[in-house]
Amino acid sequence: MRRISLLGCGLMGAPMARRLATAGFPLTLWNRTRAKAQALADTGARIADTPAQAVADADIVITMLEHGGVVAEVLFGGLGLPAQEAAAAGLQPGALVVDMSSILPEQARDHAQRLATMGCAALDAPVSGGTLGAEAGTLAIMAGGEAADVERAREALQAMGRPVHVGPAGSGQLAKLANQMIVGITIGAVAEALLLAERGGADPAKVREALRGGFAESRILEVHGQRMVQGDFAKRGALAIQLKDMRNALHTAAGMGFDAPITNALTALYASAADHGLADLDQAALFKELQHRQDKA
Repeated sequence: MRRISLLGCGLMGAPMARRLATAGFPLTLWNRTRAKAQALADTGARIADTPAQAVADADIVITMLEHGGVVAEVLFGGLGLPAQEAAAAGLQPGALVVDMSSILPEQARDHAQRLATMGCAALDAPVSGGTLGAEAGTLAIMAGGEAADVERAREALQAMGRPVHVGPAGSGQLAKLANQMIVGITIGAVAEALLLAERGGADPAKVREALRGGFAESRILEVHGQRMVQGDFAKRGALAIQLKDMRNALHTAAGMGFDAPITNALTALYASAADHGLADLDQAALFKELQHRQDKA
């Protein structure tokens, strides 16, 4: 089987690594905080000290990192990571780098071009489905790049979810931005609707139950709506990351001359929630921001 290196063993990267190990792929792991990678040693994976060491014999390198700046640093060096320790220093010619982080489309295209000059291929393949999808191996995977490279990575990607080739380099990130626009906006709609029902005297848990199966049904109503009615805002996908993705969507839209008023309005709400100390909670904590506004009204 293809040898895989996974760089980034956080909330999403850790369960993805377990899915790959369960599928039988020879696996090497790296994480800036080594303890997070070491916690996966029971999978049989090798733990590397640097990205360069991790990718030295890899056919496929998967990155699952916080944002585009971190991806660039881990791949090419910079800031706190010397170039000789970055992945580019250890990549073998012909290796395929699959960045599953959520970054800007323009960053994904730049990384692909830089890797191409080194004789390596690249896919931008961000995911949706959160930690639950990562654990279950049911992630939606949006792949941008060459079709042949998607096929090279398909077996590994299928161990983690459902890959779909959506277009050339950068297209995977465009699809993820579309996904995050829908997710972020829908979380706001569900939160506001449940708060309206509660203010009027209805039981929000029962309202959610009543809406299930109708035209308002969605994964957001099912999962995030449940968190809202239970007051469970423990971080699965951080509100700060949702805000980052919404801002990336607006940045990309502006570069295309595209007006996105709904995304703009919701981004302002997420920014306000972050300012009020909710950044490190789940995205569903936007409910608390809207609740706070109602309490002040």
